[in-house]
Amino acid sequence: MSFSAPKTDTMVDLTDPVRLTQELIQCQSVTPIEGGALELLEQWLGALGFSCHRLSFSEKGTPDVENLFAIRTVQGTENFCFAGHTDVVPVGDPQNWHHDPFQGVVTDGILTGRGAVDMKGAIAAFVAAIARSLKNETPPQQTLSFLITGDEEGVAINGTRKVLTWLEEQQIRLDFCLVGEPSSIEKVGDTLKIGRRGSLNTHLTVLGKQGHVAFPEKADNPLPKLVSILNTLKKGPTENKSDFFDPSNLELTSIDVGNQTTNLIPEKATARFNIRFNDQQTGKSLSEWIKGVCAQHIQDFTTEFEFSGEAEFLEPNESTAHMSSVIQEITSLTPDMTTAGATSDARFIRYHCPVVEFGLIGQTMHQTNECVPISDLELLTQIYAKMFKTTASKSS
Repeated sequence: MSFSAPKTDTMVDLTDPVRLTQELIQCQSVTPIEGGALELLEQWLGALGFSCHRLSFSEKGTPDVENLFAIRTVQGTENFCFAGHTDVVPVGDPQNWHHDPFQGVVTDGILTGRGAVDMKGAIAAFVAAIARSLKNETPPQQTLSFLITGDEEGVAINGTRKVLTWLEEQQIRLDFCLVGEPSSIEKVGDTLKIGRRGSLNTHLTVLGKQGHVAFPEKADNPLPKLVSILNTLKKGPTENKSDFFDPSNLELTSIDVGNQTTNLIPEKATARFNIRFNDQQTGKSLSEWIKGVCAQHIQDFTTEFEFSGEAEFLEPNESTAHMSSVIQEITSLTPDMTTAGATSDARFIRYHCPVVEFGLIGQTMHQTNECVPISDLELLTQIYAKMFKTTASKSS
């Protein structure tokens, strides 16, 4: 299957979230390639009166990344920011897709394409919500902004957090941020994410002594030691119950000795595991706990840690109550306020302003035939428009 070049129809109806989603999907913006998606978004937002800033960042050993910050300022009002990403994960084998993954084909009311839910659909919905509001007799008297990165699905070094640093340097303040990640579970509106668990990856190596399996007394097999350590670690750290999070959880992802034969006791054994942790833990406390457990069992071991972010949450308040009421008004659903799921760039934004996540249903994200009902795009557009319009009237 051949991929089509992105369309650049500058006359596209900016109030139509389906068409906007299709246009964005047609940009092949697989991390870290911009693919024309930010250029397209810059055109649309410029037409809606936003001042746009394209920001390119690089760091040794990492790919260059394009980002976009756009703002429509209304003096004296708070800055309601929409954050997201235009980069997408690879499509895998395109032959396994029902349609070209970069076309955004609509059949039987379903739009299929890479990024449909994660998260080009949500970006399109927010643009359409603004475009519709600006056509009203009383357009929103609210400062609105977009923080869009091309680095969320990658190493997340040259994206959101560097844009946030740039905003500080420019003395641009964010007062509230809505991240459009696919947070809904079964129906649009059933979930409002007020936080995320922390994440810690660990690479553990247990050292032994190589030898012949027939003469174990002359060797030191590291595998039983590793298994014993992992059994202890899997029970988890001692922690108090959290009001907003499930218990911290460790999942093994790899155990390996690199053994190419059947009669050799290996000289070392390695394991990789991830801990998604709650607000009762920190990356540092868990690192120390892991090393302590290992030390109780053996002396010869090494650990390498990759820390993705601390647990974060926005305690339910007036803002979350307002968003919940908007969702309930439009969908008749009372959203669950949750901290479950994977990490997102909200882990960086939390240090700058209150942040929540709300978007489409995430069931098909990163999957072959990623798709979204066009009715969900329309519903999300209506919710987004009501969220910032109501915020504007409250702030003015």
